[in-house]
Amino acid sequence: MSSWNNNNRYHSESSYAPSAPSLPDQHQQPQPHYSNNNNNNAPSNYHHAPPPPSSNYGSGYYGQVSSSSYSFPQGTNPDVIRTFQMFDRDQSGFVDDKELQQALSSAFHNFNIATIRFLIFLFKDPRQPLRIGPKEFSALWNCLGQWRGIFERYDKDRSGKIDPLELRDALYGIGYAVPGSVLQLLLSKYGDGSGRRVELGFDSFVECGMIIKGLTEKFKEKDTRRTGSAKLSYDEFMSMVIPFLVSYD
Repeated sequence: MSSWNNNNRYHSESSYAPSAPSLPDQHQQPQPHYSNNNNNNAPSNYHHAPPPPSSNYGSGYYGQVSSSSYSFPQGTNPDVIRTFQMFDRDQSGFVDDKELQQALSSAFHNFNIATIRFLIFLFKDPRQPLRIGPKEFSALWNCLGQWRGIFERYDKDRSGKIDPLELRDALYGIGYAVPGSVLQLLLSKYGDGSGRRVELGFDSFVECGMIIKGLTEKFKEKDTRRTGSAKLSYDEFMSMVIPFLVSYD
Protein backbone atom coordinates (compact mmCIF):
# COMPACT_ATOMS: atom_id res chain seq x y z
CA MET A 1 0.00 0.00 0.00
CA SER A 2 1.45 3.35 -1.04
CA SER A 3 0.20 6.71 0.06
CA TRP A 4 0.46 10.34 -1.02
CA ASN A 5 0.04 13.37 1.20
CA ASN A 6 -3.73 13.84 1.60
CA ASN A 7 -3.21 17.58 1.57
CA ASN A 8 -1.77 17.40 -1.92
CA ARG A 9 -4.11 18.96 -4.45
CA TYR A 10 -4.83 16.82 -7.47
CA HIS A 11 -5.33 18.31 -10.90
CA SER A 12 -8.31 17.50 -13.06
CA GLU A 13 -6.44 15.38 -15.62
CA SER A 14 -7.32 11.71 -15.53
CA SER A 15 -3.91 10.53 -16.72
CA TYR A 16 -0.42 11.89 -17.15
CA ALA A 17 0.51 13.75 -20.28
CA PRO A 18 3.86 15.49 -20.79
CA SER A 19 2.73 19.06 -20.26
CA ALA A 20 2.91 21.92 -17.81
CA PRO A 21 0.17 22.46 -15.25
CA SER A 22 -1.74 25.72 -15.40
CA LEU A 23 -1.23 28.25 -12.65
CA PRO A 24 -4.28 28.55 -10.38
CA ASP A 25 -5.08 32.09 -11.46
CA GLN A 26 -4.40 31.25 -15.10
CA HIS A 27 -1.38 33.57 -15.01
CA GLN A 28 0.31 33.13 -18.36
CA GLN A 29 3.64 34.36 -19.60
CA PRO A 30 4.25 34.98 -23.31
CA GLN A 31 6.04 32.42 -25.39
CA PRO A 32 9.71 33.09 -26.14
CA HIS A 33 9.71 35.66 -28.92
CA TYR A 34 11.75 36.23 -32.01
CA SER A 35 12.84 39.82 -31.87
CA ASN A 36 16.01 41.87 -31.92
CA ASN A 37 14.39 44.53 -29.80
CA ASN A 38 15.82 44.88 -26.31
CA ASN A 39 13.30 44.41 -23.53
CA ASN A 40 14.35 46.79 -20.79
CA ASN A 41 11.87 45.21 -18.40
CA ALA A 42 13.28 41.71 -18.76
CA PRO A 43 15.97 40.58 -16.31
CA SER A 44 19.38 40.20 -17.89
CA ASN A 45 19.59 36.55 -16.81
CA TYR A 46 16.74 35.63 -19.15
CA HIS A 47 17.31 35.35 -22.85
CA HIS A 48 14.74 34.79 -25.52
CA ALA A 49 14.88 33.28 -28.93
CA PRO A 50 16.87 35.13 -31.56
CA PRO A 51 15.24 35.89 -34.89
CA PRO A 52 15.41 32.95 -37.30
CA PRO A 53 18.25 33.27 -39.81
CA SER A 54 17.27 35.11 -42.97
CA SER A 55 17.85 32.24 -45.33
CA ASN A 56 15.71 30.20 -47.70
CA TYR A 57 16.13 27.07 -45.61
CA GLY A 58 12.70 25.56 -45.02
CA SER A 59 10.81 28.61 -46.25
CA GLY A 60 8.63 29.52 -49.18
CA TYR A 61 8.50 32.67 -51.27
CA TYR A 62 8.81 36.09 -49.58
CA GLY A 63 9.93 34.55 -46.29
CA GLN A 64 6.73 32.58 -45.73
CA VAL A 65 7.14 29.28 -43.94
CA SER A 66 6.26 26.20 -45.92
CA SER A 67 5.22 23.19 -43.84
CA SER A 68 4.01 21.08 -46.73
CA SER A 69 6.63 18.39 -46.10
CA TYR A 70 6.04 18.37 -42.34
CA SER A 71 2.95 17.27 -40.41
CA PHE A 72 2.58 20.11 -37.92
CA PRO A 73 -0.69 20.55 -36.02
CA GLN A 74 -3.01 23.09 -37.55
CA GLY A 75 -2.35 26.58 -36.21
CA THR A 76 1.27 25.92 -35.24
CA ASN A 77 3.20 29.17 -34.87
CA PRO A 78 5.28 29.74 -38.03
CA ASP A 79 8.33 30.47 -35.88
CA VAL A 80 8.06 26.98 -34.38
CA ILE A 81 7.85 25.44 -37.85
CA ARG A 82 10.81 27.50 -39.02
CA THR A 83 12.87 26.49 -36.00
CA PHE A 84 12.16 22.79 -36.56
CA GLN A 85 13.09 23.05 -40.23
CA MET A 86 16.26 24.95 -39.45
CA PHE A 87 17.56 22.38 -36.96
CA ASP A 88 16.39 19.32 -38.90
CA ARG A 89 19.79 19.39 -40.58
CA ASP A 90 19.33 16.31 -42.73
CA GLN A 91 15.68 17.18 -43.56
CA SER A 92 14.61 13.78 -42.29
CA GLY A 93 11.40 15.09 -40.75
CA PHE A 94 12.75 14.43 -37.25
CA VAL A 95 15.17 16.07 -34.82
CA ASP A 96 17.48 13.96 -32.70
CA ASP A 97 18.85 14.78 -29.27
CA LYS A 98 21.72 16.97 -30.50
CA GLU A 99 19.51 18.87 -32.93
CA LEU A 100 16.84 19.39 -30.28
CA GLN A 101 19.46 20.60 -27.81
CA GLN A 102 20.58 23.25 -30.29
CA ALA A 103 17.00 24.28 -31.06
CA LEU A 104 15.87 24.64 -27.45
CA SER A 105 19.12 26.24 -26.30
CA SER A 106 18.73 28.91 -28.97
CA ALA A 107 15.23 29.77 -27.79
CA PHE A 108 14.77 28.98 -24.12
CA HIS A 109 17.92 28.10 -22.22
CA ASN A 110 21.16 26.16 -22.48
CA PHE A 111 19.68 22.69 -22.01
CA ASN A 112 21.95 19.86 -20.89
CA ILE A 113 21.82 16.71 -22.97
CA ALA A 114 20.44 14.52 -20.15
CA THR A 115 17.36 16.76 -19.84
CA ILE A 116 16.97 16.81 -23.63
CA ARG A 117 16.90 13.00 -23.75
CA PHE A 118 14.45 12.88 -20.86
CA LEU A 119 12.11 15.25 -22.72
CA ILE A 120 12.39 13.25 -25.92
CA PHE A 121 11.54 10.09 -23.99
CA LEU A 122 8.39 11.74 -22.61
CA PHE A 123 7.21 13.24 -25.90
CA LYS A 124 8.33 10.85 -28.59
CA ASP A 125 6.23 8.26 -30.36
CA PRO A 126 6.95 4.98 -28.51
CA ARG A 127 7.57 3.32 -31.86
CA GLN A 128 10.32 5.79 -32.76
CA PRO A 129 13.96 5.85 -31.62
CA LEU A 130 15.30 8.79 -29.60
CA ARG A 131 13.94 11.55 -31.85
CA ILE A 132 10.77 13.60 -32.27
CA GLY A 133 8.78 14.75 -35.27
CA PRO A 134 6.88 17.98 -35.96
CA LYS A 135 3.84 17.12 -33.84
CA GLU A 136 5.91 16.24 -30.79
CA PHE A 137 8.22 19.21 -31.32
CA SER A 138 5.26 21.59 -31.37
CA ALA A 139 3.81 20.05 -28.20
CA LEU A 140 7.17 20.24 -26.44
CA TRP A 141 7.69 23.86 -27.51
CA ASN A 142 4.30 24.88 -26.15
CA CYS A 143 4.91 22.93 -22.94
CA LEU A 144 8.24 24.67 -22.36
CA GLY A 145 6.59 28.04 -22.93
CA GLN A 146 4.20 27.25 -20.08
CA TRP A 147 6.99 26.06 -17.80
CA ARG A 148 8.92 29.22 -18.63
CA GLY A 149 6.01 31.29 -17.35
CA ILE A 150 5.98 29.33 -14.09
CA PHE A 151 9.77 29.62 -13.76
CA GLU A 152 9.79 33.38 -14.22
CA ARG A 153 6.90 33.88 -11.84
CA TYR A 154 8.54 32.01 -8.97
CA ASP A 155 12.10 33.22 -9.53
CA LYS A 156 11.40 35.95 -6.98
CA ASP A 157 14.89 37.41 -6.89
CA ARG A 158 15.19 37.37 -10.71
CA SER A 159 18.45 35.47 -10.50
CA GLY A 160 17.70 33.17 -13.40
CA LYS A 161 17.85 30.27 -10.94
CA ILE A 162 15.28 28.56 -8.73
CA ASP A 163 16.44 27.94 -5.16
CA PRO A 164 14.85 25.34 -2.83
CA LEU A 165 12.32 27.75 -1.31
CA GLU A 166 11.30 29.05 -4.71
CA LEU A 167 10.98 25.47 -5.97
CA ARG A 168 8.76 24.56 -3.03
CA ASP A 169 6.55 27.59 -3.68
CA ALA A 170 6.42 26.90 -7.42
CA LEU A 171 5.38 23.26 -6.96
CA TYR A 172 2.80 24.20 -4.33
CA GLY A 173 1.50 26.99 -6.56
CA ILE A 174 0.79 24.55 -9.39
CA GLY A 175 -0.85 22.03 -7.08
CA TYR A 176 1.87 19.76 -5.71
CA ALA A 177 2.46 19.96 -1.94
CA VAL A 178 5.65 17.92 -2.01
CA PRO A 179 6.91 16.88 1.46
CA GLY A 180 10.19 18.54 2.44
CA SER A 181 12.02 15.22 2.69
CA VAL A 182 10.98 14.28 -0.84
CA LEU A 183 11.96 17.71 -2.14
CA GLN A 184 15.43 17.44 -0.60
CA LEU A 185 15.87 13.99 -2.10
CA LEU A 186 14.89 15.30 -5.52
CA LEU A 187 17.18 18.31 -5.23
CA SER A 188 20.10 16.03 -4.44
CA LYS A 189 19.84 14.77 -8.01
CA TYR A 190 21.00 18.19 -9.21
CA GLY A 191 23.78 18.83 -6.68
CA ASP A 192 27.48 18.76 -7.55
CA GLY A 193 28.51 16.92 -4.40
CA SER A 194 30.03 20.02 -2.79
CA GLY A 195 27.26 20.40 -0.22
CA ARG A 196 26.39 23.88 -1.46
CA ARG A 197 22.77 24.91 -1.78
CA VAL A 198 21.30 23.58 -5.00
CA GLU A 199 19.86 26.11 -7.44
CA LEU A 200 18.09 24.98 -10.58
CA GLY A 201 18.46 26.45 -14.03
CA PHE A 202 15.45 26.35 -16.34
CA ASP A 203 16.31 22.96 -17.81
CA SER A 204 16.66 21.29 -14.40
CA PHE A 205 13.52 23.05 -13.18
CA VAL A 206 11.54 21.64 -16.10
CA GLU A 207 12.92 18.15 -15.53
CA CYS A 208 12.18 18.35 -11.80
CA GLY A 209 8.66 19.66 -12.39
CA MET A 210 7.85 17.02 -14.97
CA ILE A 211 9.09 14.24 -12.69
CA ILE A 212 6.79 15.47 -9.90
CA LYS A 213 3.86 15.96 -12.29
CA GLY A 214 4.43 12.64 -14.04
CA LEU A 215 4.69 10.53 -10.92
CA THR A 216 1.70 12.27 -9.35
CA GLU A 217 -0.46 11.69 -12.40
CA LYS A 218 0.63 8.06 -12.59
CA PHE A 219 -0.28 7.63 -8.92
CA LYS A 220 -3.67 9.24 -9.53
CA GLU A 221 -4.46 6.57 -12.08
CA LYS A 222 -4.36 4.04 -9.22
CA ASP A 223 -5.94 6.31 -6.59
CA THR A 224 -9.32 6.34 -8.32
CA ARG A 225 -11.20 7.38 -5.17
CA ARG A 226 -8.84 10.32 -4.54
CA THR A 227 -8.09 9.19 -0.98
CA GLY A 228 -4.34 9.77 -1.09
CA SER A 229 -3.70 6.01 -1.01
CA ALA A 230 -3.43 3.36 -3.68
CA LYS A 231 -2.74 -0.36 -3.90
CA LEU A 232 0.04 -1.22 -6.32
CA SER A 233 1.67 -4.44 -7.35
CA TYR A 234 5.45 -4.58 -7.49
CA ASP A 235 5.41 -4.60 -11.29
CA GLU A 236 3.05 -1.62 -11.40
CA PHE A 237 5.20 0.32 -8.95
CA MET A 238 8.41 -0.35 -10.87
CA SER A 239 6.78 0.47 -14.22
CA MET A 240 5.53 3.73 -12.73
CA VAL A 241 8.74 5.08 -11.25
CA ILE A 242 11.63 3.68 -13.29
CA PRO A 243 11.07 5.82 -16.43
CA PHE A 244 11.38 8.96 -14.28
CA LEU A 245 14.46 7.79 -12.39
CA VAL A 246 16.77 6.30 -15.00
CA SER A 247 19.69 8.34 -16.27
CA TYR A 248 19.43 9.72 -19.79
CA ASP A 249 23.09 10.73 -20.01
